Amino acid sequence: MTEKTKSEETTETKLKRIAQRSKEDRRSEFKWLMQHVNIESLRSCYKELEGNKAVGIDGQTKEEYGKNLEENIARLVEKMKIMAYRPGAVREVLIPKEGQKGKYRPLGISNFEDKMVQLMFSKILEAIYEPVFLDSSYGFRPGRSCHTAIKALYNYLYANECEIIIDVDLKNFFGTINHEKLVEMLRERIKDEKFIRYIVRMLKAGVLSDGELKKTEEGSPQGSIASPVLSNIYAHYVIDEWFAEVVKMAVQGKVEIYRYCDDMVICCRYRRDAERIKSALAKRLARYSLTLNEEKTKMIRFSKQEQEAGKQQGAFDFLGFTFYWGISRMGNTAVKVRTSRKRVKTKLKRVTEWVKKNRCHKKLKKMWSEFTIKLAGHIRYYGVSFNTKSIDRFFYQAKRIFFKWINRRSQRKSMNWEQFGAFMKKFPLPTIKVYHRLF
Repeated sequence: MTEKTKSEETTETKLKRIAQRSKEDRRSEFKWLMQHVNIESLRSCYKELEGNKAVGIDGQTKEEYGKNLEENIARLVEKMKIMAYRPGAVREVLIPKEGQKGKYRPLGISNFEDKMVQLMFSKILEAIYEPVFLDSSYGFRPGRSCHTAIKALYNYLYANECEIIIDVDLKNFFGTINHEKLVEMLRERIKDEKFIRYIVRMLKAGVLSDGELKKTEEGSPQGSIASPVLSNIYAHYVIDEWFAEVVKMAVQGKVEIYRYCDDMVICCRYRRDAERIKSALAKRLARYSLTLNEEKTKMIRFSKQEQEAGKQQGAFDFLGFTFYWGISRMGNTAVKVRTSRKRVKTKLKRVTEWVKKNRCHKKLKKMWSEFTIKLAGHIRYYGVSFNTKSIDRFFYQAKRIFFKWINRRSQRKSMNWEQFGAFMKKFPLPTIKVYHRLF
C-alpha cells in the first residue's frame, strides 16, 4: 500500500468519525475542521474531479494543474492557513429551462482549484449533516436518487388515503438563499470560524456574466460542488425540520412531504389541512427570503375513494413523472406513473434539434449509434413500473423525427420507411424494459 493511499484512507476515516459523532449526538459541535483540508485530502479531491469538465474564468484544466500538482497543492494549503486563499468568481453559463421557451437557468463554472476546495468542504459538511437530514429529503444525498423519491412517494400513495396533493413550486430557490441566515444555521454546529469564513467567501465570490463581474449577496451558484449540500442544509432547517416538528403536530390528518432539492410535493389526508399548510408554508419561506410561486403551486384532488366513487381526480408531476389514478390488471383503482407530457415534448424537441444539427456532418451509422445511446439513457431514467407504453410512444415519435430529418440532408431521399425499417432491424434500438420497480 502506497503512502498516498494510506493518506486517502486516513482522510476517509476522519470523515467517518465526524459522521458517527454527528449521528450519535445531533447537537454535537465541531471546532477543528480546517485540519481536514490538507495536502492529502486535496490530493484525493484532485483525483476525484473529472478532467473533461468546463473550465472556469482562469481557463485552467485538470491536466494543467496536475503538471505541478504537489507544488500547487502545497501552496494552496499554505495560503489557506493564513486566510490568503480567495475563491475566484464563477463563470456563468445559461442553460435553457425545460419546457420554458426563452427562460434560462444560470450555471456557475468554478476554477479548477476552487473545485478542489469546494469538494473537500462539501465532504466535511456532508459528514456533519447527512446523519441528521430527514427521510423526506432525497436530493443530492448518498444512497438516494430521483427513483428513490419516486418509489417512496408511490408507496405512500398506495398505502394511504390522500385527499389533496400540494404541488409546491419555489421561485429561484438556489438564487435566493439568504447568506446570513445560512451562516447562522452553520454556526449552530460548526465552531471553526476559519471554516465558516471560507464558506462565506465561496458564497460571495461573485459571478462573471457577459464580461461583467456581479457581486453575490444571496444564493448559492448552481454548478458549485458545495452548492447541493449547502442548499440541503438550508432546506433542512427551513422546510424539513419545520414540517416534521411543527406541521405534523398541528394537523388533524396524516400528512407527508417528499422533497428533492427544491422540487417537492405534500400529501394531505384532508383538504382543510392542505389549505392551512399552503398558507403557513408561504409565511415560513418568506421568513428565510424564499418565495412560494403562488401561480404554479397547486392543490390537486387525489383521493382514491373519490376516484372509485366516480369523481374525476387530478394528476401531478414530480421529477419528470406524472402520478395519476388508473386501473390495475385486476381491475382495481391504482396509482400509476408515466413520463410527464411536458418532459416528452421537451425531449422530442431536443431530438429534432440534435438531428438537424448533425445530419450533414456525420455519417448515418455514427448518428444512429449516438441516437441509440441517447434512447438507452432515456430508458434508464424513465424505465419505471407502468411506464413502458409511454417510452414506446416516445421511441416511435423519436424514430419518425430521425427518419424525417435524415432524409433532408440533400434533395435526394436517403431511404424510404421500408428501407429504414430494414436498417433498424440490422441496427436495433435498445430494448424497452423496467429498470426501476416501484413495488
